[in-house]
Amino acid sequence: MSSLEANPLLADSPDYAAIRPEHVAPAIDHLLAAADAALERAVGPEVAADYDALALALDVPVERLQRTWGHVRHLQAVVDTPALRAAHAEALPRVVDFMTRLGADARLYAKYKALAASPAAAALSPARRQVLAHALRDFVLGGAELEGPARARHAAIQDRMATLSQQFGDHVLDATDAYALDVGAERLAGVPDDVQRAARDAAAAAGVAGHRLTLQLPCYLPLMRHADDRELRATLLRAYATRASEFGPPAQDNSAAMRELLALRQEEAALIGYPDYATFALAPKMARSPRAVLDFVRDLARRARPHAEREVAELAAFAATELGLPGLQAWDRAYASEKLKQARYRFSGEDVKPYLTEPRVLQGLFGLVQTLFGVAIRPATAPVWHPSVRYFEVLRGGAPVAAFYLDTYARAGKQAGAWMDDCRGRWRRPEGGLQLPVAHLICNFAPPIEGRPALLTHDDLITLFHEFGHGLHHMLTQVDEIGVAGIAGVEGDAVELPSQFMENYCWEWEVLRGLSCHVDTGEPLPRDLYDRMIAARHFQTGLRLLRQCEYALFDMRLHAEPAAAERVLAIQSEVQAEIQVVAAPPFDRYAHSFGHLFDGGYAAGYYGYAWAEVLSADAYAAFEEAGLLDPATGARYRDQILAVGGSRPALESFIAFRGRAPSHEALLRHQGLSERRP
Repeated sequence: MSSLEANPLLADSPDYAAIRPEHVAPAIDHLLAAADAALERAVGPEVAADYDALALALDVPVERLQRTWGHVRHLQAVVDTPALRAAHAEALPRVVDFMTRLGADARLYAKYKALAASPAAAALSPARRQVLAHALRDFVLGGAELEGPARARHAAIQDRMATLSQQFGDHVLDATDAYALDVGAERLAGVPDDVQRAARDAAAAAGVAGHRLTLQLPCYLPLMRHADDRELRATLLRAYATRASEFGPPAQDNSAAMRELLALRQEEAALIGYPDYATFALAPKMARSPRAVLDFVRDLARRARPHAEREVAELAAFAATELGLPGLQAWDRAYASEKLKQARYRFSGEDVKPYLTEPRVLQGLFGLVQTLFGVAIRPATAPVWHPSVRYFEVLRGGAPVAAFYLDTYARAGKQAGAWMDDCRGRWRRPEGGLQLPVAHLICNFAPPIEGRPALLTHDDLITLFHEFGHGLHHMLTQVDEIGVAGIAGVEGDAVELPSQFMENYCWEWEVLRGLSCHVDTGEPLPRDLYDRMIAARHFQTGLRLLRQCEYALFDMRLHAEPAAAERVLAIQSEVQAEIQVVAAPPFDRYAHSFGHLFDGGYAAGYYGYAWAEVLSADAYAAFEEAGLLDPATGARYRDQILAVGGSRPALESFIAFRGRAPSHEALLRHQGLSERRP
C-alpha cells in the first residue's frame, strides 16, 4: 500500500483518531495537484460549457480538496499542537493560492457565462440556477474581472489575509491557555462548589497547591458572577479583557494583525470596485448597504436604551445600599447583577445547573427534534479526535440522512466559544451516489468531575440548542446541489435564523421539564424554580441588547470607514460612548480577541445576529400560535426553511413558511421590549 493510500486524511470518511501532522503536507500536495489539473482541463475545449460536465470535471476534485482541508482546519481548532499548527501554516498559503486562482480564473468565468447564456440554462432546476447565479456573482467578487497588476495584488491580499486571520486566532488561543492564577481556598468564597472542585483538580494536575484559575469560560464566568473577592474579580477581568493585546507578551499582540487585516480588506474592496469593505461584504446578503445596517442597529439601540438606563440605575442603587459598593466598577457588574437577580427573583443560574445533566439534556434535545421534525438521533461509532467526542447518526423513516460529531467540553488546545461547521455537505455526486451531510458541533462546557455527569448552566443549554439549530440546517437539507445545500449559499445575515429559533425552546416549561434531571435526586426541574427563572428572563435585557448593538456598530464602522485601520481603539471608544450607558474600563481591548470579526467570517456581518433574530422570533411565533410542539408546523418549518437551504433567497423561504413577510413585533416581545402577546 502506498503512503497516499494509507493517509487517513484521504479516506472517504475522516479517520480523526489516526490523522497526524505529518499526514497534512502529502495529502494537500496530492489534492492540490489533482485540483490544478482539473482546472486546466475544465477551462479547455474538451469540457463543454455544461453544468454536469463542469461539475464532473472540476467540482469533484475541488470538493475533495476543500473537504480535506476542512478536516485540517477543524483539528487545528479543537486539538491544537505546535506540530499541527506548523503543518497547517505550511499548507495554508498553497490552499489559499489555489482557491484564489480558482475564484478569479477568467477562462472559467467565461465558461460559466457561456453556460448562463445557453438555452440549457433555462431548463436547469431552481437549485442549479441558484448555484449558477451565485457562481457568476462570486467570480466578480473574487476578482475574475481584474487584470494585470490588479489581479496579482488581489491574489497577494488573499494570501496575506488568510495568514493574518490564522495568526489572530492562534494568539487568542495562546493567550487564553497561557493564563493561570493559583489561589488558596480562602479567596473563593461565594464560588460554586463544582467550580472550586474543578479549580482544585486543575491545580493538582499542574502539580501546585491550592486552586488554579484560568480564563476558560467554565472557570472565568462563574468567578465573575459569584466570587466575593473584589480584587480577584478585578484581576481576572483585566486578564480576560486584555488578551492578545499590547498588555501581554508582544508575540501574542493582535494590534498589528487587526490594522493590517482592516487595511487589506479595504484595498480588496477597492480593487473589486466597491467604496469600502462593508459594501463589498454586503453584496451577497439581505441587507444591501451599510446605511441599512447602521439604521437597523441604531434603531434597536434606541429602543433598548431606556430599559438599559433603568437597569443600570437599579443596579447601582442596589450595589451601594446592599453590597457596600458605591463606586460600581466593571469587575463588579456581573457580581452585583447576580446578587440583584437573586434578591429580586430568588433565582440564580446555579439553582438550575444541578438539574441540567448533560445526558438528560441531550436525551431531551433529541426527543424535541424527533417530535418537531420527524427525525431520530442515535449513537453511532466513528474515529474521533478526543476521547470525550461522540458521534451520532440522524435517521428519518429508519434510514440515515446525516450524522454529526459532538465535542462539548473546554480544554487546553481548543478554541474558545461554540460553533457548527460542516465536515461534509449533502451532494448528489456527479460520478454517482448521494453524499449525506456530516456536521461538527463544538461547545466549551465544564467537563464532568469526580465521576458525576457534566452539568450545564442555562446559558450553556441555550448555546447547545443554538449550535444544534445550525446543525439541523446543515443536516436536514434535501437539496442535492452542494453549493446551496444546508447552510451553503444562505445569506450571511439569515444563516442565524435556525440557530436562534431553537434557543426559544430553552425557556418552555414542557421542554425544560422533559430534559431536566437533578444530578443527585433524579427529580425534574421544579415548577416554582422554573417560574422564578421565567420571571428573571428579561432581567437586564436592555443591557444585553445594547451590548449586541455595540458589537454590530463597531464591526460595521470598522469596515465602512476607510481610515478605520488606524483608529480601531478610537472607534471602539466612540461606539461605546454612543451606545452604552456605562463606561468601559480604559484597559478594555475586546477587539483584540473578537474572533468573529478577524478569524470567524463575520467581518461586516456581526449585525446578522440581530437581523436574523427578527426572522427567527417571527418563525417561532408560528409555533406559539399553533402549539409549541405541533408536528405539522414543525414539518412545514423543516420543509420550507431547513430542507431548502440556500436554494432560494431566505426571504422567500420565510414567506413560504409564515405566509407573509417578517414582522419586528415578535423580536421586541421576545426581548421584553413590547407588551404585546401572541
